[in-house]
Amino acid sequence: MAGGWTRDGAVNEQVEASIAEELERMQARRRAAGESRTHCLDCEEPIPEARRAAIPGVTLCIDCQQERDGRPALRQSAFNRRGSKDSQLK
Repeated sequence: MAGGWTRDGAVNEQVEASIAEELERMQARRRAAGESRTHCLDCEEPIPEARRAAIPGVTLCIDCQQERDGRPALRQSAFNRRGSKDSQLK
């Protein structure tokens, strides 16, 4: 049941459209990834075949990827994305 000025089912249609767009984006990214490397870009250790098959275009071994994932983000947003009322009143 939709509320306000929307027709019935409009919310569900928007959710389904968002999911379809995200799936399409993920599939396009996977196609564009290209060929996987056989050896890690950072440490030159061999990348296991199972990892190369699971993640097309992979360039790092598991250890190096985990190390990169553990690094803090270099850039942080200066905007308050939570949008609380208190922060808007200040």
